[in-house]
Amino acid sequence: MTIRYPNGRKYQPSTQPTGQRKVNHSFGNRGKTLEDELNETNDYYLSQGIAVIHKKPVPIQVVNVNYPARSAAVITEAYFRTPSTTDYNGVWEGKHLDFEAKETKSLTSFPLQNIHDHQVEHMENVHNQGGIAFLLVYFSSLDRYFVVPYEYFKEKWERKIAGGRKSITLGEMEEISIEIPAGFHPRLDYLKAVRILLDRIQKEATERQEIE
Repeated sequence: MTIRYPNGRKYQPSTQPTGQRKVNHSFGNRGKTLEDELNETNDYYLSQGIAVIHKKPVPIQVVNVNYPARSAAVITEAYFRTPSTTDYNGVWEGKHLDFEAKETKSLTSFPLQNIHDHQVEHMENVHNQGGIAFLLVYFSSLDRYFVVPYEYFKEKWERKIAGGRKSITLGEMEEISIEIPAGFHPRLDYLKAVRILLDRIQKEATERQEIE
């Protein structure tokens, strides 16, 4: 099936395999993708009354369908109606959450080419409106998960725009983010990391005010 963006450019799926992992936490997790893990986590949050967070549906305009049999239809060409923003959004303790989930096979850095301009613009808009925007990055070869707040990601993005490094090193990732230990229920407790980050940001803001 061919899917195209609104400008007609052909959609090229990510070359990073999301279903293949070098390391697994347990036999029960074997073969699960990052999306599977996040969906399970969000189902847990919902069932426990902790948060309401869902993966955003991607609006697609179907333009060509083949009917190889009366009981079957195969979509052969489609277009994204609008550019995608971020993967997930929802509400947690009265706060709007909006985040993008990405993974990389690199052992040393997270390539910023995995993020698009319109996604950064969307996160900036969410942040400016008082929402909580962040990235959830999975280093699949290391089996490590990180929550990166938009405030800190923005600095690395602007560095790239200015002609600097086009990735976030693993060391930088460890410095600016909170690492999530994978568990059972929930699978990836990223809200716990978000709470830690909010406390950190509030503390930094208070310290700046005291200095001023």
